Amino acid sequence: MSLKSSIPGVTASVGGEGRQSHPPPLANGLTGGTARFEISSASADEARLIEAWAAGEGWELGIAGMLAHAVSAPQGLLVGRLDGVAAASIFANRYGDDYGFIGLYITRADVRGRGLGSRMWRAAQSRLEGRLIGLDAVPAWQDLYIARGLRSHWRNIHFCGVPRQQDTVSAPLELVDAATLPFEVVTAYDRRFFPAPRDAFLAAWTRMPGVKAITALLEGLVVGFGVSRPSRQTRSRVGPLYADSPEAAAAVLRGLAAAAPGRAVVIDVPETNAPALATIAGLGLRPDAHTVRMYNGAAPEVEFSGIYGVTSLEAG
Repeated sequence: MSLKSSIPGVTASVGGEGRQSHPPPLANGLTGGTARFEISSASADEARLIEAWAAGEGWELGIAGMLAHAVSAPQGLLVGRLDGVAAASIFANRYGDDYGFIGLYITRADVRGRGLGSRMWRAAQSRLEGRLIGLDAVPAWQDLYIARGLRSHWRNIHFCGVPRQQDTVSAPLELVDAATLPFEVVTAYDRRFFPAPRDAFLAAWTRMPGVKAITALLEGLVVGFGVSRPSRQTRSRVGPLYADSPEAAAAVLRGLAAAAPGRAVVIDVPETNAPALATIAGLGLRPDAHTVRMYNGAAPEVEFSGIYGVTSLEAG
């Protein structure tokens, strides 16, 4: 995981204002007096391009994750085109009536430092106006986001490794494919841990090619839910991972890992959930980085004790 960025893909450029040297902006703040910069929803091809940008910066969204974003919130993935060519992006997704999340804030390397990222930020803020807004930032860029009105709330610890397996699931837990349950059962469980309904997102997130979604049942009731998806690297991204107990969380994570034996998984765990940290570490995963969850207001009220892994650094 790269620590160069503030949100997935921002690595060498936050708000389009990277630290490296750039040509000074000209009169219109872009690249020249006749340059034209327009912002609108990304096309399917541009969504794939943005995923490639993110991968190039060291982030592991994966094409399945990107397609889930594009399918579930086609108006939320914004692209800035400089003279008709994609030059910057930002994901500004609306959840429910009053929550939003920002990610995939990227400016193409050759046009950084020219104000494009700032315009993307303003477009995202306009789209999410009046909502509680969250994002995940690396420590180096907290001050920039504080200046933009956000506050730091907790760290998400990035773990990586191959989970230790055991021969059987601890009785009386039962692991089942999430697709075998009524969809409303899965969304109701998700709603305990996420601050707004996101049915369209979950439908896409759990059903993309290569994705595995597992629920843990105890006496017929859902007590755990997790999703893994492939990344461009030879490991799987896990998120969300929700559970009513450490035992259920461990069982779900093992079940997801068993779908690709020997393959490392990565997961981002809220540092303030000590049992979650202990559970993930106890399975043999090791921390190697962290991001900071930030909001433009108070943190939303959810069943925080059940969050063993956030959905993604791009989607909250």
